[in-house]
Amino acid sequence: MIMERKNQYALVTGATSGIGYELAKQFAKNGYDLVIVARNHDELRTKAEEFKSFGINVIPISKNLFNQDEVYSLYSELKLNGISPEILVNDAGQGVYGKFQDTDIHREVDIINLNIISVIILAKLFIKDRLPKGSGKILNVASIAGKAPGPWHSVYHGTKAFVLSWSEAIREELKDTGITVTALLPGPTDTDFFNKADMNSSKILEDKDDLASPEEVAIDGYKALMNNDDKIISGFKNKLSAAMINLTTDSMAAHRMGEMQKPVTENK
Repeated sequence: MIMERKNQYALVTGATSGIGYELAKQFAKNGYDLVIVARNHDELRTKAEEFKSFGINVIPISKNLFNQDEVYSLYSELKLNGISPEILVNDAGQGVYGKFQDTDIHREVDIINLNIISVIILAKLFIKDRLPKGSGKILNVASIAGKAPGPWHSVYHGTKAFVLSWSEAIREELKDTGITVTALLPGPTDTDFFNKADMNSSKILEDKDDLASPEEVAIDGYKALMNNDDKIISGFKNKLSAAMINLTTDSMAAHRMGEMQKPVTENK
């Protein structure tokens, strides 16, 4: 059970699986009420009942965040119900695997809509709502992928580079407002992400024991958010990787990442 009710809502996108689910659980355990957002009605209902067992209020809202209109309507529904979340967690995100020349442009545009457009719309609406109240916290789930170019996964890496840069920029803009912005940078994590990205043939998955636990990533993200940190790279190995990226040229980092991510069967 929770230690104490906060009587504050955390809005979590992508809350039915992976890191988003584990983040929602962290907020539930710590007494926050939840607004959980995903596309699948049944999964939302199941997870809502689970989170309610912590003694909190849970509002499940089914939205397709690939669609801008549904992103706006999410906040309209909250307003109609008199709910002003104290915390926004932008977790929902996807990738698509393969050489850019071969991948489906429509799917890539969808991924840009989900990974970037829905994130900035929700953040804009959240900030405008919270500025008069003088408080609020945003956790944007970026990725260590945003620190280096990513051959075979180029659009995803590009979207996460955007999220990281933009998060740092608006954090600076908001520094005297009471609203904080934190970026969470996981590395490869044991979720359904790779399956959705059609990435199961990638060399990066050759040793599944190297994948991080989504629960550990979520705990890192929750702590960083509560500490008002600007960003957190989750996992010691990923911190080392980020340090190595910082010491190399972009072209060297791209080559190294391409070698890590190419299909197992790809010839050198």
